[in-house]
Amino acid sequence: MVQAKVWVLAKHFDGFPKDSDFELKVEELPALKDGEVLVEAVFLSVDPYMRPFSRVRMNEGDVMIGTQVAKVIQSNNPKFPVGSHVVGRGGWRTHTVSDGTDLIPIMREWPQDVSLSLALGGLGMPGLTAVYGIEEVLGLQKGETLLVNAAAGAVGSVVGQIAKIKGCKVVGSAGSDAKVAFLKELGFDEAFNYKTVGSLEEALRKASPDGYDCLFENVGGSFTSVAIQQMKNFGRIAVCGSISTYNDTIPQTGPYPHLTMIFKQLKMEGFMQSRWEHKHPETQGRLLGWFKEGKLKCREHITKGFEKMPAAFMGLLRGENVGKAVVAV
Repeated sequence: MVQAKVWVLAKHFDGFPKDSDFELKVEELPALKDGEVLVEAVFLSVDPYMRPFSRVRMNEGDVMIGTQVAKVIQSNNPKFPVGSHVVGRGGWRTHTVSDGTDLIPIMREWPQDVSLSLALGGLGMPGLTAVYGIEEVLGLQKGETLLVNAAAGAVGSVVGQIAKIKGCKVVGSAGSDAKVAFLKELGFDEAFNYKTVGSLEEALRKASPDGYDCLFENVGGSFTSVAIQQMKNFGRIAVCGSISTYNDTIPQTGPYPHLTMIFKQLKMEGFMQSRWEHKHPETQGRLLGWFKEGKLKCREHITKGFEKMPAAFMGLLRGENVGKAVVAV
């Protein structure tokens, strides 16, 4: 019998998560049935969405949700041979028994010299989110100006680079001088530390005096209220996240400048990358192509040790990561 280490939600978060909200357990896994596989986690993803999803989709005692890159170590399913690698939704577990329906084989074109952890980052879900937000939601065009907040994160950093590939001006905001320097390395035209500027309105206007055609929204809250005022007529806003509100005990209610939305005739759309799942193979192939060409750089913030999953998660919510946060098992 194989034992799995599992992190469960011991108590629903009240404000910012605490160590006591998580519990590490050990499970005895059953023998495989026909069509099932046993996978062992290699890398686990740490993502902001885990915070709001824990509130609306989880009960106390449930395994923490999340995605992982795993190795098939036993198989009764010919689609997943022993030794192959997959991306799965096993959550915060070291080992998982699966019937294969929630597993996606790593693409066959994956270069041997590229870490599989990137299948959770710039070449995986965050990269796909960036592409679809830019192309499907915003319809970003060459020569337009894009504003990205939380720009040094897993999604934002890829968004900015793809926008530059498409010939756009890109302005990014981040929460530290080190992150601003990182954005400059990636080729952002303008970048600023929103925590140290005297006025967010002035910083946005200085970065792009003519305003913004598009906003890739990862933050929400007061940032959005200020940024909307800087949008051009017929501007478009892709809402990917709202990390500034995730730890609020009392949900924020705005204020969004609705008259500005009306007078400037802005378009604002929320989205998740799963809407375009049928396009994933082609899109992931383009991401890999940009990566091979050196046009796309993927920074990772790696924490070693399964036992440090809660610490890595809370560090992400504090903004400690630059690029994609990953735990190496």
